[in-house]
Amino acid sequence: MARILAFDYGTKRIGIAVTDPLQIIATGLDTVHPKDAIEYIKKYLLAEEVEAFVLGDPKQMDGSDSDSKQHVKGFSTSLKKAFPNIPQHWVDERFTSKMAQQAIMQSGLKKMDRQNKDRVDTIAATIILQYFMETNRL
Repeated sequence: MARILAFDYGTKRIGIAVTDPLQIIATGLDTVHPKDAIEYIKKYLLAEEVEAFVLGDPKQMDGSDSDSKQHVKGFSTSLKKAFPNIPQHWVDERFTSKMAQQAIMQSGLKKMDRQNKDRVDTIAATIILQYFMETNRL
């Protein structure tokens, strides 16, 4: 089986998570600047087969699109242009950053390590991917 990549898109950083080849475990992969994302993914695809992308869908509490949706749509369009054969799935990302921060707080890391925003974004992407995997199991 091929892997699945998930993205927690932000205008400063994109958190990236990946499944294992059997799609059992979601793991944080990296954080990249949005301008470097497509090149990063191209390099990743040279080493690993990816069957799908999962994008965090930014929503307001009432379920409507948040202001950042336009940025994620732009990233989605760039992904479609660069990788037209890889399907995209969207997952509601409400609370993923808060859940990631809570997980970091409970991890026992030192204060400086807990404040690392790259770590929050990578963990948020992992939560998005884990949710996708749980809701799409046969």
